[in-house]
Amino acid sequence: MIIFDYFCAELTIFMQESSYNIIGVMSGTSLDGIDLAYITFKKENHKWAFDIHQAETIPYSEDWVLQLKNGIHLGTFPLAKLNHDYTLLLADVIQNFINKYQIQNIDAVCSHGHTIKHEPDKGFTLQIGNLSLLAEIIKRNVVCDFRVQDVALGGQGAPLVPIGDELLFSQYDFCLNLGGFSNVSFNKDGQRIAFDICPINTVLNHLANQLDLPYDKGGEIAKRGQVHLDLLKELNTIEYYQKQPPKSLGVEFLSEVFYPILNKYQMTIPDLMRTCVAHFSDQLAYALNKPNTQVICTGGGAYHQFLIHELQLKIPETVLYIPDDNLIQFKEALIFGFLGVLRLREEVNVLASVTGATKDHSSGVIFGA
Repeated sequence: MIIFDYFCAELTIFMQESSYNIIGVMSGTSLDGIDLAYITFKKENHKWAFDIHQAETIPYSEDWVLQLKNGIHLGTFPLAKLNHDYTLLLADVIQNFINKYQIQNIDAVCSHGHTIKHEPDKGFTLQIGNLSLLAEIIKRNVVCDFRVQDVALGGQGAPLVPIGDELLFSQYDFCLNLGGFSNVSFNKDGQRIAFDICPINTVLNHLANQLDLPYDKGGEIAKRGQVHLDLLKELNTIEYYQKQPPKSLGVEFLSEVFYPILNKYQMTIPDLMRTCVAHFSDQLAYALNKPNTQVICTGGGAYHQFLIHELQLKIPETVLYIPDDNLIQFKEALIFGFLGVLRLREEVNVLASVTGATKDHSSGVIFGA
């Protein structure tokens, strides 16, 4: 009871503060690694601002990449073990980050975990690494497991980034994330709208792996290929693209829909990449179909110069803004840190207009140090 009272008092303090020192932690479907960012968030004159002090990506070992890829196929008990082991990995990575940069002042660690299964239409989503064990090991306040409550409220559990786009990047007409999957958020008729558009890095990295490369640097391999029109047409007519938001994508979409289409065509990797880039840029251009607008582009796909070039050709009146490396690489870690701050303040951090949930809500589980 004393512990509970102490933690409630601590939450009250959090709600009254206007400055927060946070470590945001994110692992995406592209399996590049674990992104960590040490950030200060400040609220002044009813506006939020942030400063990224330190940021780093810790790559996964080959063994962890394999385990995370295969997690979707695990049964109950092996999956529970993976969850436990991944929590230990996260704790080690976070503590090493704190030690490396000698970070002293931390109000909370806000962690997304890693998505293994995401089937909101079946009322289920699972992000591993969100166990209370994490707070016990690193001895810090932890805010995590941001998606489960939204799915329980009938939402897609994704995308969650739009509240950060709304409050931190309102100067842009569109916020475009080119990660494992691409997603976009924007204001329409006074509401924030957001949805997953199409896969990006999950597919392009998968194809690069077949050439024993981690990724196609700058899109140089894709640039050498030729567009296969029949494949492009089939990809562009995938049923998901006709659905109205709210909607979201998970790795199940790749194994059940996307890869079976690719596998029907006997083509070289450069041709497959080139056709996928044509497909991705078609879908992105359709989602950003509003002239004279400014788009901030983040995520690893922002480094894919050929994809950006192809997209710009299709929307010539749109300004595609590529920010500095910290925002390109760590915007999701930044925003999940921000989601944690809003959760600690008991303020809305998930928008029903985006996810399709029955109401706006403050999502995330809080584990006290």
